[in-house]
Amino acid sequence: MSLFNWGDFIVGRIPLRETFVATESGGDGRGLDLEGQESYPPLTRAQVIARHDGINALIAGQVIPVTFTDKPERNGFYTVKSSSSTYTEYLNEVVTADWKVSLDRVGSDAETDLQSRLTGAVRLNDFSLTGERWHAPPIGHYGYYTGSTNATTMTRTGADGAMTVYRSVPANTSPRWGCAPTAYLVGRVKVTTTGSQEVYGADVPLAATGWSLTNGLVNVTTSASATLDVQAYTGGAYHSKLWNVSVAGSAASITSWDGATLLRNDPEMCIMRLTKGLNPGRATLDLSLRRGSRFVEGYLQTGTSATLAAYRSTLETNTSFAASGYVTATANDADSNRFAIGSARTFTAHTNGGVTKSSATSLDFWIGVAAGGGSAVSGDAATDLRNQYVACMPEAVYGVRR
Repeated sequence: MSLFNWGDFIVGRIPLRETFVATESGGDGRGLDLEGQESYPPLTRAQVIARHDGINALIAGQVIPVTFTDKPERNGFYTVKSSSSTYTEYLNEVVTADWKVSLDRVGSDAETDLQSRLTGAVRLNDFSLTGERWHAPPIGHYGYYTGSTNATTMTRTGADGAMTVYRSVPANTSPRWGCAPTAYLVGRVKVTTTGSQEVYGADVPLAATGWSLTNGLVNVTTSASATLDVQAYTGGAYHSKLWNVSVAGSAASITSWDGATLLRNDPEMCIMRLTKGLNPGRATLDLSLRRGSRFVEGYLQTGTSATLAAYRSTLETNTSFAASGYVTATANDADSNRFAIGSARTFTAHTNGGVTKSSATSLDFWIGVAAGGGSAVSGDAATDLRNQYVACMPEAVYGVRR
């Protein structure tokens, strides 16, 4: 509940104070127009700014869940027509964001299917792999439909609960599924910035430090002693492993970033771009995380050729399957897991456990965990993660009437 007993109006992922009036219209469609104000106090200044930026970052035509505390009959899926917010700061006293949103109703969950359009081709690779098409809708979805051929299922339990992951999704199929608007965000991918404030859109400021990228199974953040801290959620807790990313082989890893921005920020997938000045030149690292995934995807680029690498910050005994596209720990760690890392293109295994590529301007890689180590269930073994990386499909979610 909002402060002072106001109800909550949640548009997409943005929590707002529910107002008394909801203006609706009929005709060719069914419109919903709302407006209100967020303010500091009682919110924090950071919360007001995040909601202001989030409203202005809503994408026209995007399907989003909308829920109300005091008007639950209005709950449903809507497309964004327009949005705006006016930011006012009375120095050292009050900050306000006066917002407006205009939406078109798609329907309630009882009359609406969410369609995941999984498009694109299998990732180009040097190992003659066809990969495995897979997909993970929100926790709490129902009625997953892929036509005359059903996908197989597995369960991955993360910080948000147990998630069903569909494997061997039929090719040329756009799965349909139902979900209550109140459950749509559970198990989502999200980005937080300084002070653990969630970032609600892509076109918003993002601090170069203090951020995290998470889907409840994997949490990626910065580290004081390495490039990335990639944490895996197993056994009811996150377990950390530090990784170095370098454009100079093992000579020097990147330990800080000059800038961070979001290329995509949706519940099903987030893409973050990190930038590092090399004086001269620069390196960029794109990190992608998908809902339900056990691994984070990376794409490192430089303007001039160098030895690019992603590897464990300290030696962990590993076995190289570089000829098959991955490297994994030889034995279980203290948390009964084994790290796994790989690339779609030919690479040299790093001694610490990782991938390197010399005389290159780009390196794709993935970093994950074989949950359960040597006893990982089907779908969580290192070879399964490799196959899922090769066949990761871009996803766009649309609302369609049943």
